[in-house]
This record gives sequence, C-alpha cells and structure tokens, in this order.
Amino acid sequence: MSASPTDVEEVEAANTAFYAALERRDFDELSALWLSPDDLGVDSRYHDPAGTGVVSCVHPGWPVLTGRGEVLRSFALILANTDYIQFFLTDVRISVTGDTALVTCTENILSGGPAPAGGDEPGPLVGQIVVATNVFRRTPAGWKLWSHHASPVLAGNTGDGAGGGDTDDDASA
Repeated sequence: MSASPTDVEEVEAANTAFYAALERRDFDELSALWLSPDDLGVDSRYHDPAGTGVVSCVHPGWPVLTGRGEVLRSFALILANTDYIQFFLTDVRISVTGDTALVTCTENILSGGPAPAGGDEPGPLVGQIVVATNVFRRTPAGWKLWSHHASPVLAGNTGDGAGGGDTDDDASA
C-alpha cells in the first residue's frame, strides 16, 4: 500500500502539532498527540499491564523512556523547567507505509530556562541542533506519536559521517 499525498500531509500536520504544543507548553495537547492503548483498540490491563511498551522516547542525553506515563512525565519536567522554546525544523523527510509513518528532521532549537532567582528577566537563551526521528501510527482519531528519538549534533562535525575528527587535509598521523 503506497502513501497518498493526503497521508503525507496528515503526518506532516501531526508532526507540526507536536512541535507547536511544545512551543506553547501545552501539556494537554501534547499528551493527546501520543499513542495510547485505547488508540489501538486494546485493553491495556491485558495487553500491557505495566504500561511500558506502547510508546517510547529518547531525549538528548537521556536513557530510553518507555510507556505513556514515563514519556509524558519527561515532557512535563521539560516544560516545567523551560520558560521559552522554539523549534525551526529543517531537512524534514516523511515516509508513510500503511499505518506507520516515519519523520526525520533537524530540530534547530532556541530555548531559555527559568529566570535567575530574584530576577524579572527570563533565563539566558541557548541554541542547539538536534536530529530527530518521529514514528507515527494511524489511529481512528488520526496520526499519533509512537516514538520520538532525538540526538544532539556534535559541534565540529566535518560532514564526513564520522561525527567529527581532524579537519586538516594533511592529517596523516
């Protein structure tokens, strides 16, 4: 089954909604975007009583998080400790096969933490570049996030696919 332009557009809209919810720090909307056992038509009491296998997430520098509770708690922590966040997505690629979609992109992130104690000014803004893979699953309610995996891009990457190293043309040591 090949993907229709409508499928790709719907996945793109779901991916955009994910980042927009993060930018607005809208935890309820963010939660609604993640796959749940109900979305799959499964009774979680029998399918996955511990709630560990339905969704997964890897934030840069974090271990793998599994299950809706653990994943959503991680986003609650991030939102509680981030006063400002903005994503500029580049290199977005979408692939849809049947009821599964894969989105890869580069997240160019600008964020700021809480204001310093006693200050009225927001915390300092920090920029970073992260590559991400978002996996979506088609549900009766639309496309839902199944997995989000984000990894930092190391500074000084030479673009040779090796993740850095010498940039001298005569590096012969």
